[in-house]
Amino acid sequence: MKITEIRTRVVEWRGKTVAPQPHFCTNPMDLLDLSQDSMASFRFYGWLLVEVFTDSGHVGIGNAALSPRLTKMTIDLYLKPLLIGRDPFDYEFLWQHMYRQTMAFGRKGVAMVAISAIDIAIWDVLGKATGQPVFKLLGGRTKPKIPVYASKLYSQPLDKLAEEARQYKDQGYRAMKMRFGWGPVDGAAGMQRNVELVHTVRDVIGYEIDLMCDAYMGWTLDYARRMLPLLEPFKLRWLEEAVIPDDIGGYAALKALGTVPIAGGEHEFTIYGFRQMLEAKALDYIQFDTNRVGGITQARKVAALAEAYSVPVIPHAGQMHNFHIVMASLNSPMAEFFPVFDVEIGNELFQYIFDGEPQARNGYIDLCDDRPGLGITIKEDALKNFDILE
Repeated sequence: MKITEIRTRVVEWRGKTVAPQPHFCTNPMDLLDLSQDSMASFRFYGWLLVEVFTDSGHVGIGNAALSPRLTKMTIDLYLKPLLIGRDPFDYEFLWQHMYRQTMAFGRKGVAMVAISAIDIAIWDVLGKATGQPVFKLLGGRTKPKIPVYASKLYSQPLDKLAEEARQYKDQGYRAMKMRFGWGPVDGAAGMQRNVELVHTVRDVIGYEIDLMCDAYMGWTLDYARRMLPLLEPFKLRWLEEAVIPDDIGGYAALKALGTVPIAGGEHEFTIYGFRQMLEAKALDYIQFDTNRVGGITQARKVAALAEAYSVPVIPHAGQMHNFHIVMASLNSPMAEFFPVFDVEIGNELFQYIFDGEPQARNGYIDLCDDRPGLGITIKEDALKNFDILE
């Protein structure tokens, strides 16, 4: 089997979007105390679709959600020429070729996102060619079904926040994640607003449902150290991305306090990046995203490395490329799940673009044993709601 073509399309949403509330979610821009909407840089209304065609008739589907136009250019200019005529079953060689060819300007960021998108599509091809779901190629089913946590609960008026948390509780979720709305520039008063958010959700869900909190890279080490004693009474399962990804020492310092488990890795790349995190004892939970970390070829290696350190892997964002990793790994106890919602941040677009994503029922999803590959198709008819760049 040979790769005959690679097609890339950027699809940009032009439908309805929901405007965020003030103090919607902390993020790295907050420290600059700018007058404009600091979250604007982290909302994305475009997606990259990647299709790998083969001479056997199998077509693999990959995707990337970050900087889709730049990612498309990277694939078209630098990666596609390396792959045409190659056997997709040589996936390790192909990954290394792409990685080493882009070493001077890659390793992390856009170049690795591009490699990830292609690698996911290659694994989709492998599943379709063998008639097996991808998780079967990775080790098979390690759990009857996958527990998922509801991931939304952005900062909003407390009555609305309580109502949303109650919905997820009523829907059977046994875990959920919320976001903080205030950071260092908001001082001690902002800390109290953050505590009010957590207190509101805990009052609704009690202590038999896990609660996680996400700072989305918006805090400093000093601020996080001041927040942890305030959060400790709420028995959080983890505090996520309390500092920027490059501050490995900051992660390690927070983890060493031992008061609230520390999670991160959504913005880290390859087995080398996670080796540094693990050797530094920086994380209690690893949260790579398969369509950033280096695709399935790297995700499976990071998952194995994390298992050796007894650090659980709970990938960022759910979505099928991550669900297959979770199903095949005993060290992945659950997965993130974005409830279906109007387009707000952009993560929601996955379910607008692809068919086949499982829906949560009573806090679980399942993957089909008889659906080869990743089990998704592109909703070509739905793309009329997008501007398309080929």
